Amino acid sequence: MTSTSETGDVTGTRDKDYNLIWYVEACLSNALRLEQYIQDAERDGDKEVAELFRKAQSDSRKGAELGKQLLRSRLDGG
Repeated sequence: MTSTSETGDVTGTRDKDYNLIWYVEACLSNALRLEQYIQDAERDGDKEVAELFRKAQSDSRKGAELGKQLLRSRLDGG
């Protein structure tokens, strides 16, 4: 969906800020979901898949941390 108008009046949060908040939540949610996938792969003895999911989980955590840092600086007025 492409829109040229700001919808922050509906949420009370500017679109770009809302998008950043969504991104952090999605990264954190993904890290949690991947924990289950890692356990499933390990239970089945598939170390290759478990390692893939560990790498993806690490990337999700990194994305969440970067997003949180950016949010923090913006909320602090930086």
